[in-house]
Amino acid sequence: MNLTSLFHKQSLFLLIFYVLTVFISVMIYNLGFATVYGAKINDRYIKLSSSQTSATNVTFQIGFNLTSSSNVGSIEFQFCSNSPLFNDVCTVPTGINVSTASLVAQTGQTNFSLLPATSQNLIVMSRSPSSTSPGPVSYTFNNITNASAEGTEYVRIETFSSSTPSTTTVINHGGLAYALNNQLAVNAEVPPFIYFCSAVQISHLNCQDSSGHNINFGTFSPQTSVTATSQLLVGTNGQNGYTISTYGQGLTSGINQIPNLYPASVSRPGVSQFGLNLVANISPTVGQNPTGPGHGQPFLNYDEPNFYAFQNDSNIAGSNQPENYRLYTVSYLVNVAQNQAPGVYVTTVNYVCIANF
Repeated sequence: MNLTSLFHKQSLFLLIFYVLTVFISVMIYNLGFATVYGAKINDRYIKLSSSQTSATNVTFQIGFNLTSSSNVGSIEFQFCSNSPLFNDVCTVPTGINVSTASLVAQTGQTNFSLLPATSQNLIVMSRSPSSTSPGPVSYTFNNITNASAEGTEYVRIETFSSSTPSTTTVINHGGLAYALNNQLAVNAEVPPFIYFCSAVQISHLNCQDSSGHNINFGTFSPQTSVTATSQLLVGTNGQNGYTISTYGQGLTSGINQIPNLYPASVSRPGVSQFGLNLVANISPTVGQNPTGPGHGQPFLNYDEPNFYAFQNDSNIAGSNQPENYRLYTVSYLVNVAQNQAPGVYVTTVNYVCIANF
C-alpha cells in the first residue's frame, strides 16, 4: 500500500471540503441578510364601513400595537387576495382600488402623509423618521373601493425606519384578514288596511264575533220613548285616521215619516223624533261611551249625552291618527206624537268608514 499517495488524496479531499464549507457559509451569510423582518405586530384589527363587494367610498380603520422602540419613517399597507404572509407573492384583489384613498385620522404615531400611489393595492404613509415606543396606533382611510369578489382578503402591514420603504429597513410586520360579502337585503311591505264592521252586538273586539243586523223597536207609544243599540268596530293604519259616516232617510211608512232630529236635541215623549248618538245616556238610559284601545271619538251632534240626531250623509265619529280597535255603541231613540200616522215604520241605516291614508 502506498501511504504517501493516500495521504495526498486525503489532504486534497479535506482541502476541497474546507473550501466548500467556507463557500456555503458565505452563501448562507449573504442570503440571511438579503431581507430583514423585525418584530411581529400584535393586537391587529381592521374595521370597514361596508363589507359589500365593489362598494365605493369605503372607510377602512386599521389598528395594531407597535412592539419595539425604534425610529419609524414609513408604514406600508399591501392588500392581497391570496395570503397575509410576506414570503408569498401578493395577488392583487380583483376590483380593489386604494390608490384614491385619503388619510383622514391617525392616532398613536402621527404626522404621517400618503406617498403618491404606485399601485391599486398599496398604501404607503411617510414622515421624517421619529422615535417610537411600544403601544397602540390606528390609521383611518376613506374613499377606498372594495374588491369585486366575495371572500377573504388580506392586508400586510410593515413599518420601516426610513421615510421610503426598503427591504433593509423593516422594523415590524404583521397580517390581517377581512371578509367581503354581499349584504342580505330584507324587504317587507305593510299594506294599508281598514278593519270595520257593524252589527247589533260585537264581542271581543272581533268582527267574527258579531251577531244581528236587524232591530225591532216593537210598538211605539206617545207616552214612552223607545230605544235600541247597535255597535261599530273599526281599526286602521291610515296615518290620518278615519271617518265614519251615516247614510239613510230615517223611519218611514209609505209616505209617512217620523222626523229626524237635526241638529241634536233631547228626547221629548209625545213628539215625533228619530235620532241617534254614540255615548252613554241617562234620559232615557241607553248606550255606552266608546271602548277599546283606540282614540276615536264621536263628532258634533253625536257626542253629547241625552242629545240625539240623524242626518243623511253625516260624519258621526272618527280619529286623526292610526287607530287600534275602537268599539262604538250607537244608541237609537224614537218618540211618536199622538197623531203620528199608523203603519209599519222601517229604515236602513248604512255606516261607511273611510280610512285617511
